[in-house]
Amino acid sequence: MWGETEKVLPLPIAGIMSDLNYIEVSKKYIGLNRFAKEMGSQLRAPFMTLSFMGLLVIPEIKLSDKGLFDVSKFEFIDLFVSP
Repeated sequence: MWGETEKVLPLPIAGIMSDLNYIEVSKKYIGLNRFAKEMGSQLRAPFMTLSFMGLLVIPEIKLSDKGLFDVSKFEFIDLFVSP
């Protein structure tokens, strides 16, 4: 099993990019995928899947920091229905 520091790939540049060289990033990314699978993930690329799930342009309904968003209608969904 991995140590705590090996379970991290820091992304200090705007929270989306690493300042490490591509070889180190690749090693850490492969290790993180391996760890996720050891923990039970059945996804081929768990972190890549997560990175796309947060995009509001992926259909159909997405949860954002501003609420529930209907991509087809390109509008937020009211969470409360009036009687």
